[in-house]
Amino acid sequence: MAGYLALVHKDEGTSYGVSFPDVPGCISAGDTLEEALDNASAALGGHLALMVADGEPLPRPRSFEAIRRDPTLADDLSDAIVSYVRLDVPRSSAA
Repeated sequence: MAGYLALVHKDEGTSYGVSFPDVPGCISAGDTLEEALDNASAALGGHLALMVADGEPLPRPRSFEAIRRDPTLADDLSDAIVSYVRLDVPRSSAA
């Protein structure tokens, strides 16, 4: 079982949005935090399965410390809830 760090954001009057810094293009949302994280797990599993089906290497998940030090994510991290989403990774090794 593997996992990726998820960034959860919520603006006034919107749903919770979820993105994965190590899996560009994989996003999800939900009306509650719990729903957003459940949906994020499903989105991540589907996204990684499509990558495997397309023969693409899976991205290697970084630690929270590595993500925290990434200057391109400074703005995203400033107001994010950080969560770890675990799932059974489809058959392929991480890049």
